[in-house]
Amino acid sequence: MKNPQVVDAVTRRWRAALFLFMLATGVSMASWVARTPAVRDALEVSTGAMGLVLFGLSIGSMAGVLASGGLVRRHGGRLVITVGAALLVAGLLVIAGGAALEVSGGVFGGLALFGAGMGLAEVAFNIEGAAVERTAGRPVLPVLHGCFSLGTVVGALLGMGLTAVRFPVGWHLAAVALAVAAAGVWTVRAVPAGTGREEAYGRGGGAKGSGAGGVRGHLAVWRGAKGSGAGGVRGHLAVWRDRRLVLIGLIVLAMAFAEGSANDWLPLLMVDGHGTGATAGSLTFMLFAVAMTTGRFTGGPLLVRYGPAVVVRASAVVAAVGVALVVFSDSALLAGAAVVLWGLGASLGFPVTISAAGEGAGPGDASARVAAVSTAGYAAFLVGPPSLGFLADHVGLRNAMVVVLVLLGGAALITGALRRIPGAPVAEAPSSQPDLV
Repeated sequence: MKNPQVVDAVTRRWRAALFLFMLATGVSMASWVARTPAVRDALEVSTGAMGLVLFGLSIGSMAGVLASGGLVRRHGGRLVITVGAALLVAGLLVIAGGAALEVSGGVFGGLALFGAGMGLAEVAFNIEGAAVERTAGRPVLPVLHGCFSLGTVVGALLGMGLTAVRFPVGWHLAAVALAVAAAGVWTVRAVPAGTGREEAYGRGGGAKGSGAGGVRGHLAVWRGAKGSGAGGVRGHLAVWRDRRLVLIGLIVLAMAFAEGSANDWLPLLMVDGHGTGATAGSLTFMLFAVAMTTGRFTGGPLLVRYGPAVVVRASAVVAAVGVALVVFSDSALLAGAAVVLWGLGASLGFPVTISAAGEGAGPGDASARVAAVSTAGYAAFLVGPPSLGFLADHVGLRNAMVVVLVLLGGAALITGALRRIPGAPVAEAPSSQPDLV
């Protein structure tokens, strides 16, 4: 029988590793976002053309997201995180080179690598985080995503300061790449091997049998081990037969789109839509990141007291008010302040829906459902917002954000799908600030 203290120490190290790399990912993402006006100016492209460059991030991210769940089930989260971290670092270095040389294709290619690494790693992190949450018996995913948001605060501050002193974008992103590489090495060493694989395949299931092998195990995850004739795509689609999961997927789509739109466009939205300077645009993004961080680190007790359905409904409404003020207000000062509401409202949507997706399911099914909803969320987070650039060429960037407003309103109407399943275990609220070590 395992010593509880040893298990606790392993879990704490596991959790801290996830927190650290999510922090590093947030720093890298915000470092890129904060410098987008400078990159756009260096490349001398229009807003619509910049949206096309941003599709490099979307293409790479979706490739990583779609591959990640299956790779985790086959090889475990640690290997997937290792590959994701390597691609993320390589992408940052290529972006740095493309920006320094003022080559749009280089920035596009670097964003594709960066996105692939982020997609691979972050879906794996959601699967691992959900497992830690079940092991620890307390909310972990909001804090995990809070670490990402905290990283965006650090990255935004760094980007704002370097923008103000006109520090070269290429050197900035190269330095961030080295920091992310260091964090990745420590994280990979701390995450237990094969965690996601063990959950998805099960200790006594068909995945370890002969013949079908990993294919049978893959089907067991998505279809309850009903035969081995169907392909992985059919199994992936089968999980969406659950009406509740479909509604959860729609909620995460809207909430992730709201978050991703700010990450992609907020500095340019303030510069082009409200006439602020580039430094003020970076400051506004930093306010959004601070609000996201605050919401995620303080949301645990609210979730335990009021439940995810009430909290996410209120969050969607608050975010919608913030977006509406940014879109319809003619005051740059009011619009800048409103991004705090936007950030607070969007903060809990993604992690809470991920938790709800795995609720009440067995370990293997939970991993499959978490992977499916994560895919929907990252699709909205990464693919949707760049398309706003093309719409902005016709109606302006501020008016294009009405799409975000409509999606948030729709999400608020269907949050009943997040009501807790009777009999499902409920994580206890942490009595104090979460341990990070």
